[in-house]
Amino acid sequence: MVTLNRLSVEDPDEGCPLVPEADEDTLPSPEQHRPLRITRKRSEAFFISRGANLTISVVLLISCYSAILIPAYLPSRKEVEVIKEPKDLVLLNQSASLLSSPCQPQWGLTHLKPLFCSAGLLNIPVFLQQEHPTLWEHTPPLGLQGSEVHMALALASLPEPGLPSSLSRKGHCRRCVVVGNGGVLHGSHLGPHIDQYDIIIRLNNAPVTRFERDAGSRTTIRMIYPEGAPHSAEEYKKTSMVVLVVFKSLDLDWLISVITKQPLSLWSKMWFWREVVEEIPLRPENFRILHPEIIHKTGQALQKYALKQGNMVPTLGASAVVMALQLCDHVSLAGFGYDMQHPESRLHYYEDIRMAAMKVQVVHDVSAEKLFLRDLVAAGAVTDLTGAL
Repeated sequence: MVTLNRLSVEDPDEGCPLVPEADEDTLPSPEQHRPLRITRKRSEAFFISRGANLTISVVLLISCYSAILIPAYLPSRKEVEVIKEPKDLVLLNQSASLLSSPCQPQWGLTHLKPLFCSAGLLNIPVFLQQEHPTLWEHTPPLGLQGSEVHMALALASLPEPGLPSSLSRKGHCRRCVVVGNGGVLHGSHLGPHIDQYDIIIRLNNAPVTRFERDAGSRTTIRMIYPEGAPHSAEEYKKTSMVVLVVFKSLDLDWLISVITKQPLSLWSKMWFWREVVEEIPLRPENFRILHPEIIHKTGQALQKYALKQGNMVPTLGASAVVMALQLCDHVSLAGFGYDMQHPESRLHYYEDIRMAAMKVQVVHDVSAEKLFLRDLVAAGAVTDLTGAL
């Protein structure tokens, strides 16, 4: 037999029913009711504690949200910029050595003569100033055939169409740097070196703002065509001159519009392949037109390296190098050289487009231009500061 809580239970095998033993000891007494009241008090205390727990939970939840959200509305500490080392100290030291050496007059043209004298790359007029018979032999950009009226109106809008005295080499040895847009300039830390040159030439809408460490901050000449002109007024703040490269007659109309502040017609705007800037914050005397002979002669020089023969249209970069040779005694290049063997490398120093994008363009022969620039470097006519040629 097993006894639990004063209940008598017999095993059925013994023939006895399962009946509780009823005796006086099993009757509840008044004292035995007390645990029930205690249990009820504990239950009431439990429900009271649930309310307190709920209040505490709400307070904690609000505190957590405050800890997360309030700092977002408070002034945050400025992130500490990580200063990276130049990617090539050897090139940086060579650039510094070049700037510290004396400037030698006619250095570039003297070393150019053995290479391209036959191509006529010597003593080319830089800026368009007046009519010349060669202007009508080719259509833009190699000439101005069919653009006579446009050219006359554009020249009439320029107070000083020729070479300014500030760019004259007479009595002063000048150093030029042509800043290309190549990704090789990224991380070079050449900015302070570039700013030391007498003439700094930039191309199209390549930005200066936020890229001063690698690309410098000053601009003497920015060579553009309308669709490539920077839209941000910031890019013109430290610019001495904007030089238009004419690729079509309409480009001259655009220049007149920018200088005179007279808007282009809607019909004219439709013929640009992308939206063009309508206002450039410079005075009329700060504009020039590149002489088409620069483009023409550069294209002729490139024929030596091209697989296909015919009139070649050089890039603004190659044309800028030839222009620099006319303006300066020493010419340096920064940001030149497309590495087509590494399609994943950076195409431009200011954006994340990769080198593979160059394969889709068909206008320019970049392979011929690279060979052309390599010969200039090998002959000592120009210096490659970023080492990608």
